[in-house]
Amino acid sequence: MKLILLGAPGAGKGTQATRISDKYDLPHISTGDILRKNIKEGTELGIEAKSYIDAGQLVPDEVVINIVKDRLQQADCKKGYILDGFPRTVAQAEALDKVAEIDAVINIAVDPALIVDRITGRRMCACGESYHISMGIGETCPKCGSKLYQRDDDKEDTVKARMQVYENQTAPLIDYYTAKNLVIDVDGGKPLNEVFEQISKVIDDYNKK
Repeated sequence: MKLILLGAPGAGKGTQATRISDKYDLPHISTGDILRKNIKEGTELGIEAKSYIDAGQLVPDEVVINIVKDRLQQADCKKGYILDGFPRTVAQAEALDKVAEIDAVINIAVDPALIVDRITGRRMCACGESYHISMGIGETCPKCGSKLYQRDDDKEDTVKARMQVYENQTAPLIDYYTAKNLVIDVDGGKPLNEVFEQISKVIDDYNKK
């Protein structure tokens, strides 16, 4: 199954995509992870992308499209995949249509105020773990003991800028895919397990066809 997860930043796309990937053995393709890897390694792409991300703006379409095209051509994508963070604009969706036939688009809908709280309270660790300050975990990672940090793109001003960018550029994707009868809405404000159950039902129903 070729699946797209849509939703504003902080809607839980990454968390749900990881769980779907584990349950259904589908590769989780996150453009955010790919871009952050390039930023960490200081590649030419990473340096260019960081300037946009730090300002709460989207990385230009042509950069992201080329990354995704290359990824979809790899062997593990033949039976399906989960796209998380792509497409973000109608132009990207149109480019994707030329190289892939999407089976369903799951829109994780969450109240904007809840999203701001989720993102600004997020703390990261160099070991790859992430936490929320509401968990009361303190300033160090319970797993490895390293100091936790807040990503620049998780700070409040940047989060609000990202939300505005989403409303202006990404939200029209819902209309685009609705016109193709591909959109299925799930309530992302519910607990993680309940959201996962909603998404699993969509996939299970598709697999029964």
